Amino acid sequence: MIDQSTICAISTAPGNGAIAIVRLSGEHALDICEKVFTPVKSKKISEQKANTVHFGTIQDEGEIIDEVLVSLFKAPHSYTGENSVEIACHGAPFIQHRILQTLIKNGARTANPGEFTQRAFLNGKMDLSQAEAVADLIASNSAAAHKVALQQMRGGFSSEIAGLRERLLNFISLIELELDFSEEDVEFADRTQLTKLVNEIKSLIEKLVNSFELGNVIKNGVPVAIVGNTNVGKSTLLNALLNEDRAIVSDIEGTTRDVIEDTINLGGITFRFIDTAGIRTTKDRIESMGIERTYSKMKQAQIVMLLVDADRDMDRINESLVSVNKTIDRNSQHLVVCINKIDLIENPQEIAKNLIGMQAEDKLLFISAKQKQNIDALTAELLKSVNMNKVNEQDVIVTNIRHFEALKNALGSIDRVNDGLQTQIPTDFLAQDIRECLHFLGEITGDISTDEVLGNIFKNFCIGK
Repeated sequence: MIDQSTICAISTAPGNGAIAIVRLSGEHALDICEKVFTPVKSKKISEQKANTVHFGTIQDEGEIIDEVLVSLFKAPHSYTGENSVEIACHGAPFIQHRILQTLIKNGARTANPGEFTQRAFLNGKMDLSQAEAVADLIASNSAAAHKVALQQMRGGFSSEIAGLRERLLNFISLIELELDFSEEDVEFADRTQLTKLVNEIKSLIEKLVNSFELGNVIKNGVPVAIVGNTNVGKSTLLNALLNEDRAIVSDIEGTTRDVIEDTINLGGITFRFIDTAGIRTTKDRIESMGIERTYSKMKQAQIVMLLVDADRDMDRINESLVSVNKTIDRNSQHLVVCINKIDLIENPQEIAKNLIGMQAEDKLLFISAKQKQNIDALTAELLKSVNMNKVNEQDVIVTNIRHFEALKNALGSIDRVNDGLQTQIPTDFLAQDIRECLHFLGEITGDISTDEVLGNIFKNFCIGK
């Protein structure tokens, strides 16, 4: 059910600013606006043309609150699909809240988080995946995240799902027709064509499912754990990558006792660098807790950057490499070994010859974190490990965990359809599996949704959007 009340909210970020926007949407939006807005021209707001802007004052019982610009949108040609007004006022928080209070006083109510976008969905202005992309667009903090969110908001992902559903619906209608004529033993749906279609759909769904690994990286950033023995330069490297003194640097071993995290945007991708406590045997209880967290963060990272000191003996260097090898998952994590402090020795290449446990896919770099030598090469290697180049301009990338889970379920259903076609199971069982696949695909775009699902999605939006 669509709530018919008129809602209002401040849509701009909290705090002082030059301009702020107060939004009003609902059946009585124009009537409420007329009660509080006095235009310079005498013509009423309700008599003005849609998609026009008007100058005037907002008043509360004759008291002028502010001079404003009012943008007018009439149903169904607005963001929400309802009559809507956007009031651009001066950005003082006092003014914003006075205007909001005045609108509420005259019949509006405060909007819930994401309620404007929820109404846009319920009024058919966008589907559910597009609505979720609105939140992703607002939260995007890198060029890649912005690009993917914008593509999804404009319907790139939706059209892919719609195409899959439409092709399945055509066949399910023919199979349902067969069930109506089951006593006559007729076959309307060509099983050869259906098998071909199922294989094509399975391939497309698998492609979308597999894209989630990259999509999750684009949306949430790449976790990079900087690990190694004590005093090898991990904090110095973090500071060099961030180009600021984020972590304390000291000659005293065991200075870093907790996990320090910070993010940086490299080549349009967000990386989350995690400076960890140095790996060593210690009796210090606090440092031991930090080392435990090091191993935990190492397991969670997509890239593990092992830093070794070029000026130390090979036994200790190899000991740290063996420790990392025992912890990481070679199938899902990248290992980059950085030989640090190369400015202190003449031939760092000798160290590379004696490393034990390096694998063919591991990367080896020679750097000086203190002198910022070869940091550019390290940055390039990090970007290469994400491999954005394998994504084509028109590729659809799944970034939402809810979409990923629905696609996994749809893939399971389409696998059962495929198995059923091979084993020639009865038509009614085949139809049930196709219906399940349609259901899971429909969950993504909101063709099939529940109040609980909608509540979980829109509660994470900011108020005013």
